[in-house]
Amino acid sequence: MRKLKKDYEEKEGRELAAVCARVALDTKAEDVVVLDVRGLASFTDYFVIMSGRSTRHVQGLAEALESELSAKRVNSKHSEGLREGMWVLLDFGDVVVHIFYYENRGFYDLEGLWHDAPKVDVDQLLAEDSQQ
Repeated sequence: MRKLKKDYEEKEGRELAAVCARVALDTKAEDVVVLDVRGLASFTDYFVIMSGRSTRHVQGLAEALESELSAKRVNSKHSEGLREGMWVLLDFGDVVVHIFYYENRGFYDLEGLWHDAPKVDVDQLLAEDSQQ
């Protein structure tokens, strides 16, 4: 097993969610939402949900996230949907990223399904991350 780079070896889910949100916004993702599902889900701590304008944009967002985190030696444990680009799921352990083609997001309504999960203020999350 490769050792994480020193500045990422102690990253917690919230910090990884911040990195995912930053990369998403840098690559023009739309409607980025972070849900804190700790205590509600046993498989992860945070969902990062976003939309892309086209299937190619969805694929590009997924590739940018995997590339950024892979460079920091944080690899996805599982991914689905990259080929189709309609709904891509990237599992980074403490953070699960959902990237939807914008027309499909409302149909699946993850925010409604996980309505008990508190929404994390993305601007505040990014501000906290930049201070570290």
